[in-house]
Amino acid sequence: MEFKENKAIYLQIADYLMGRILNEDYKEGERIASVRECAADLEVNVNTCMRAYDWLCQQEVIFTKRGLGYFVSEGAKHTILKEKREEFLDETLPDIASKIKMLGIGVEEVSEKLKTLTQ
Repeated sequence: MEFKENKAIYLQIADYLMGRILNEDYKEGERIASVRECAADLEVNVNTCMRAYDWLCQQEVIFTKRGLGYFVSEGAKHTILKEKREEFLDETLPDIASKIKMLGIGVEEVSEKLKTLTQ
């Protein structure tokens, strides 16, 4: 995984794990990789992964069973979708709209391109 400089690494790891949940690599109620396994797979410090897992627990995306590990919470996919949609609409879309306006791209052109990209 390549990390970006504009966002904390632990949040990027959390995003990565949320993506795996959305893609159903990890299903609700299923055990996920341990903190140590995650750190080894992503080649980061265990403390960084622990911080990501703690953040995901606070968001109620995952939970821990003492001695057994971390598991995907019921409703996690819905929680993630809600958060990611809000993030897109509040942060990403305004930047895109600004660029569209600046470049003078028409709504029809954007619509056609979106159709080809989402098929």
